[in-house]
Amino acid sequence: MKCVICRHGQTESGRTTVTLTRGNTTVVFRDVPALICDNCGEEYVDEGTTARLLAIAEEAARSGVQVDVRDYIAA
Repeated sequence: MKCVICRHGQTESGRTTVTLTRGNTTVVFRDVPALICDNCGEEYVDEGTTARLLAIAEEAARSGVQVDVRDYIAA
């Protein structure tokens, strides 16, 4: 797909790091599948993956985690 940010690059499958912060909780997910623009580097994570990341981060916040770093494992 064409990048909606720079409008010049094409996205390619790759991996990225996603950091989510809520209140006192920060969760870092490494090796998340994404589409990455070959021109500007903008990263696009699909809806299903995003929903899973948010659910995991929400659970971490509820359980009192302050900082969590983990590798993403597809469901």
